[in-house]
Amino acid sequence: MKLYLKMLILSLLAVLSGACKDPVHEMTLENGLKVIVQEDHRSPVVVSQIWYKIGAIDEPEGLTGISHVLEHMMFKGTKRYGPGEFSRIIAENGGRENAFTGSDYTAYFQQLEKSRLPIAFELEADRMHNLVLREQDFQKERDVVIEERRLRTEDSPQSLTYEKFMTTAYSVHPYKDPIIGWMKDLEALELADLKEWYGKWYAPNNATLVVVGDVLPREVFALAEKYFGEIKPRAVQKRNLPIEPAQTEPRYSEVSVPAEIPYLLLGYHVPNASSDKNDWKTPALTILAGVLDGGTSSRFTRDIVRGQQLATSVGADYSSVARAPTLFLFDGTPARGHTVSELEQAIYQQIEKVKTSLVDEDELDRVKAQVVAGDVFGRDSVFYQAMRIGQLETVGLDHRLLKDYVKRLQSVTAEQVREVAREYLVKTNLTRTVLNPLPINKKSANAAGKGGGHGAH
Repeated sequence: MKLYLKMLILSLLAVLSGACKDPVHEMTLENGLKVIVQEDHRSPVVVSQIWYKIGAIDEPEGLTGISHVLEHMMFKGTKRYGPGEFSRIIAENGGRENAFTGSDYTAYFQQLEKSRLPIAFELEADRMHNLVLREQDFQKERDVVIEERRLRTEDSPQSLTYEKFMTTAYSVHPYKDPIIGWMKDLEALELADLKEWYGKWYAPNNATLVVVGDVLPREVFALAEKYFGEIKPRAVQKRNLPIEPAQTEPRYSEVSVPAEIPYLLLGYHVPNASSDKNDWKTPALTILAGVLDGGTSSRFTRDIVRGQQLATSVGADYSSVARAPTLFLFDGTPARGHTVSELEQAIYQQIEKVKTSLVDEDELDRVKAQVVAGDVFGRDSVFYQAMRIGQLETVGLDHRLLKDYVKRLQSVTAEQVREVAREYLVKTNLTRTVLNPLPINKKSANAAGKGGGHGAH
């Protein structure tokens, strides 16, 4: 068993070296735009992503959701191109494009055949400084986002539970606010707010351009200079984010809405990568998540789902790539005939086991192999390679951390897994939110079911 796992990790490392054997190159233009290029010559494809260092946590009270609304408006035309032209041109050139807004960033991407990269650069540079914000487009897109919030959050019991959970877990930090924004803020949003937001944050010196694919760095740098180089930088004043005070007692909340099944969310405050002063706690937390919820052989699946049959689903989740300290999450749905309380106690029992007994070597090796496999096979995608680089750079970390990521995971010890569990998974650091289902009004449910979803733009 041990020999097999060691051979598996060696095989994965071989795949990793094949997928990312070329070094990452970077330069910064005079206007402050950082350009990062990762060569990957396995297919004639290129991914271009531009990451703005502006997200939901930068939004002041009363303007929540503005970053996401502006993301929609970025497809509504510039001084040179009309509404929808950006998407049409990319599609005509055989590409795909979209955008996404997160708590820590807003990003836009195109995936194209490599010779079409100049088209993506020309269009993206144009809307970085020439966006035209029209009242009629704004009214329409704001209504789209309002409807998106209504369908995906207010008509979704689990999404409502997550919102309640975040406002319970955080008292002052803006991670408590939803990325899509609060409904009252969206309804009060005005075009002038978007114009100010665009002018304040969409500048080359507040962005990172990431390109991964079948390209030569010197050619990409020349293209970046050609299309982005003349855009003037602007003074960008970062918002001083409030520091979330240490939690000293458990926090509990409930949501009671019409729903079919109950739902449980548990969370513990933990460090992100930049606040991990010891440099081993975040990898140890990643491995801890894998021990509890790392596939069909994990403890949650083996003991709670298959063994005790207490849950239809139960999971653990942790990511260290964030601009501020984050949460180690557990969630689950009890099986028919069982309660949220039974599921909750089963999760606590699993937590106590990792706090009192060391993970044995075989299990630790298996979990490491699974976590490493997820990372390695993810990097087989040019899009994922660009995502990892863009995320790290935009939250204030160095993309070179990717070189040592697997090594850091492999160096985690059973003692370190136990130590982070003992330090962070404690009752005084706990937030718990429960969805209590109310009877569903069938007429309302049928009416809501006739609605449709919306894409990014």
